[in-house]
Amino acid sequence: MNLEPTEEQLALRDSVRRFLADKAPIAGHVRPLLEDPTGTTDDVWHGLAELGATGLLVPAEHGGAEMSMAEAGVVLEELGRALYPGPWQSTAVISARLLARLADGGDGSEAAKLLRRIAEGSVIATVAAHNGTVTANGEGGDSADAVLFGDVASVPDAAAAGVLLVPAAEGDRSVLFALESPSPGVGIAPQHPADGTRKRGAVVLQGAPACRLGTLSPGAQGALVDDVLVASAADALGAAQAVLELAVDYAKVRVQFGAPIGSFQAVQHLCVDMLETVELARSGVVHALWAADAADPEERHLAAVRLKAFAGRLAAVGDTAIQVLGGIGFTWEHDAHLYLKRLLSWSALLGSPDHYLQELGSRLVQSVQTAPSRT
Repeated sequence: MNLEPTEEQLALRDSVRRFLADKAPIAGHVRPLLEDPTGTTDDVWHGLAELGATGLLVPAEHGGAEMSMAEAGVVLEELGRALYPGPWQSTAVISARLLARLADGGDGSEAAKLLRRIAEGSVIATVAAHNGTVTANGEGGDSADAVLFGDVASVPDAAAAGVLLVPAAEGDRSVLFALESPSPGVGIAPQHPADGTRKRGAVVLQGAPACRLGTLSPGAQGALVDDVLVASAADALGAAQAVLELAVDYAKVRVQFGAPIGSFQAVQHLCVDMLETVELARSGVVHALWAADAADPEERHLAAVRLKAFAGRLAAVGDTAIQVLGGIGFTWEHDAHLYLKRLLSWSALLGSPDHYLQELGSRLVQSVQTAPSRT
């Protein structure tokens, strides 16, 4: 596992950072889209595709760059830093990884077609897999393999997606289906969470025609959850780093009692606390990104759980940054509150960090109980 970024990764970071600063700045892109349910524009999405970002994780035989999660983490960190509100993570990471597992398993003709469309940037996709129950009726008619019934309470980037990837119960199997959106039987109600840079929607399926992509193994479903946690943590790391830099830069120039507030020990302690939290989270993100590709399923899952348990507390960086910024940090005009909301949404994703700490504690107790005695 390489703890330092490679020259290629640094070049990728610089390219994405320049693109976002030019095409998707916070003032000119993020803020105008805070109330937009899609969070993106054609110009920005096609620009990301031209950079090769949408095909980053797509296998080469399907038109992608076939890079690793480490490279995806570089992009995700930049997206978090820029508060990017669009569906890149849902499409280029979560959907691409899930489809690639099906294609590798030989279930792949339709999955391969979708992967190619993701790589070329011609489709936005998302996975509707959490907080819902969906069943499949095999009588789909001439134009579909099945029709789907059910609902998923909260789906990332649902309003922006042209394709919904939906795991559904079909007998005693879990099968992945793809359905076009909009289409008959598909209802999407945009939600309005506190974090306006994260777009979510409730999906209701009433006889929605769908294409069967393949059977999902229990391992594939577990890997999907781990991918969501690791990708979201990399995004949160970028947001935390950015708001830390905002606070430190402010502390250097804000004068109080005749001196920059950064010269006061109390403010210095706050900045050090933020830096410590960010760097500890960074080590967990780097390890979990490596494990997502290279580790066995047990180690991969443990890395994701540890990451959520500890890096889930990155929201404290946003909170502390606003303390350093003082009154200006509470204003609508300052970006600090947007970063705080981004970090709070990460902290709440798929349960609080405490839930994952409990899982780690249970695993530790179990390992001690089952360890062979040395006496």
